[in-house]
Amino acid sequence: MGIKVLVVDDSSFFRRRVSEIVNQDAELEVIGTASNGVEAVKMAAELNPQVITMDIEMPVMDGITAVKQIMASKPIPILMFSSLTHDGAKATLEALEAGALDFLPKRFEDIASNKDDAILLLQQRIKALGRRRLFRPIARATTTSDKASLSNELKRPSLASHTLRQPAHVAANVAVAEKVGRTSSVTRASGKKYKALLIGTSTGGPVALQKVLTQLPANYPHPILLIQHMPAAFTPTFATRLNSLCKIEVKEAVSGDVLKPGCAYLAPGGMQMMLERGGAYGRIKVIAGKAEMNYKPSVDITFASTSKVIGGDVLAVVLTGMGADGREGARMLKSVGATIWAQDEASCVVYGMPQAVTTSGIATKSIALEQMADAILKETANG
Repeated sequence: MGIKVLVVDDSSFFRRRVSEIVNQDAELEVIGTASNGVEAVKMAAELNPQVITMDIEMPVMDGITAVKQIMASKPIPILMFSSLTHDGAKATLEALEAGALDFLPKRFEDIASNKDDAILLLQQRIKALGRRRLFRPIARATTTSDKASLSNELKRPSLASHTLRQPAHVAANVAVAEKVGRTSSVTRASGKKYKALLIGTSTGGPVALQKVLTQLPANYPHPILLIQHMPAAFTPTFATRLNSLCKIEVKEAVSGDVLKPGCAYLAPGGMQMMLERGGAYGRIKVIAGKAEMNYKPSVDITFASTSKVIGGDVLAVVLTGMGADGREGARMLKSVGATIWAQDEASCVVYGMPQAVTTSGIATKSIALEQMADAILKETANG
C-alpha cells in the first residue's frame, strides 16, 4: 500500500501536476486535493493522509494557519511549497515553527517542464516524511560521484584514501546503533578542550537548530559553524531570525569573516563554506563550489576543511536530515581527533544523516534533540 498524500494548492495546474508526479511513484498515492486551507483542514481529518503538500499563499485560509490547525488536532507530516523570495522564506520558517516538517521551493517551470531531478526530489521528500511516520530510518548512500566531487572541491588528494562505506546489512547497522546508544541524560563531560563547534543538518534542521542555539549563553566560549541545506534566498532570513531569538550572535557567513567566540556563522545557501587559516580560530572562505556537488552548502565540505585548519579541537554534531552528507567530513575530523555526535533516531524528522555517522562507527554519542544543548554546554565548558 502506498503512502497516502493530500495535495493542497490554490492553483489547479499545480495541484494537477503535483498529483501526477506523486502518482508516478508506485510507493505514493494521492487520495485528495484541496484549493485552500479550510478544505485542507477538513480533508486532513476525513481522509487521514500520511503526508500533506501545502502551499503557503492561498485564499480563504493560508497555509501557515492550516498547518497550525492540522497540527493542533491531529499531527500529520507536512511538506511546504514556498516562493524563493524574502517574504516566502519568512513564511516558510513560520510554517516550520508551526509544525511543518520540510519545504521545497515552488518552481512552476520545473514542474511544468517535467524535469527529472525536480520530480525525483519531490517524490523522495514525500517518501521520507511518510516513512518517518512509520518510524523507518532512511539513509542515502554516498555515491562515487559524490566522493570525486568532494575530493576536487577540497583539492585534497588524501581525501581519496578515505574509503566511502556503503550501508551495511541492516542487522549490522542496528548492532552499531545499539552500541552507540541513545543518551537520555547527559551528565558526564570528557574534559577535552575545544576551539570550535560545528553543526550540520538538513530536513528538520531549522527547528532543530533553533532549539539548540537558543539555549546557548551570550558568552559561549567558541565560534560555531552552521551548515543547513537551504536555498540561497532563505539563508539570510534564517540567519536574521536565529539572531533575533538567540543570545549568541548569528550571521550569514561571508568570505573574510574571522571566527570569534560566541558567534555562529551560517553557510550561505547555494555556496560552499570552507575554513582557512587566519586569526585565532580560522577565517571563512565562501566559494561557488562545483556544479556536480549534490549539496550547496555541504556539511562534508565544511567539516573536511575544518579538519585541516583546527584539527581535532572540534565538537561536530550531525542533526536531523535526509541523506549522508557529513559522514565523510566527520570521518576526516575524527581521524585527527575531533569528537563527533549525532542526534538520536527518535527525535529526528529524518534519521538519514545522523544514521550515516552512527552506523559507520564515527559518532561516539547519539543524543536526543531536547538533550543536545545541555550536552554541548557541558562538553565544551572547559574552553
